Amino acid sequence: MNIAIIGGGNLGTALALGLKTQFPEWVITLTRRNTEKIEHLRSKGITISDANTEAIAPADMVILAVKPHQILGILDEIRGTVKKKPLVSVVTGVSLSEIEARLEPGAVVFRVMPNTAVARGASMTCIAAGKAGNEAAMKQVETVFKAVGDTVVIDEKMMDAATVLGACGIAFALRYIRAAMQGGIQIGFDAPTSLKIVTQTVKGAAALLSDNLSHPEGEIDKVTTPKGCTIAGLNEMEQKGFSAALIRGILTSFEEIDQLK
Repeated sequence: MNIAIIGGGNLGTALALGLKTQFPEWVITLTRRNTEKIEHLRSKGITISDANTEAIAPADMVILAVKPHQILGILDEIRGTVKKKPLVSVVTGVSLSEIEARLEPGAVVFRVMPNTAVARGASMTCIAAGKAGNEAAMKQVETVFKAVGDTVVIDEKMMDAATVLGACGIAFALRYIRAAMQGGIQIGFDAPTSLKIVTQTVKGAAALLSDNLSHPEGEIDKVTTPKGCTIAGLNEMEQKGFSAALIRGILTSFEEIDQLK
């Protein structure tokens, strides 16, 4: 497969690395106006270019990973080159209808929201199809993004929510890990050991839910005993607003997306 990724920022770069790792035989081209910042990726087998239309011409699929304020100008530039190739936008806050309006009639457009864990093949990616998003194109998009994690197909109206829960969620999860690591240091571990314990514990917690298809509370009940240290810690966290603060953070991020439109 030949994929052109337009935009060599953090997400575009992470996606290029993730796809090339999973499919070394694929041609992955990453474009950026200033290619010096991504030249090091050539050693990973990724093609680097500063010419969007040249990158798109031989591609089977085009992925837009530019800043929101850049996308309309980019669409005007590539309109005649994209044609009926699947065009995947990972740009926050730009609707399918806005994208379709800048392209030729019948353009096959998708909005997709991965997160930066694509570089490790561990993204959670949400996919929404445009008007011409046919079954064959959807399977192609799912194949690409399943290669770098897991996928779920959603209605476009949920894309902002997906951005907060899945993309911003990486930062929220990392903030928990940092806080737990600091707690580990305070109770006696050195920093590397504390980080190792916390990260593996988080991996294990996620695996319990995904493998058992269980609810978090069910798994929590298994490790909370009467008068035990786990329930004591959980109750203290809740009294200090742990869950409420997290939910409020998610809602605030969601509200901020609306403000940016």
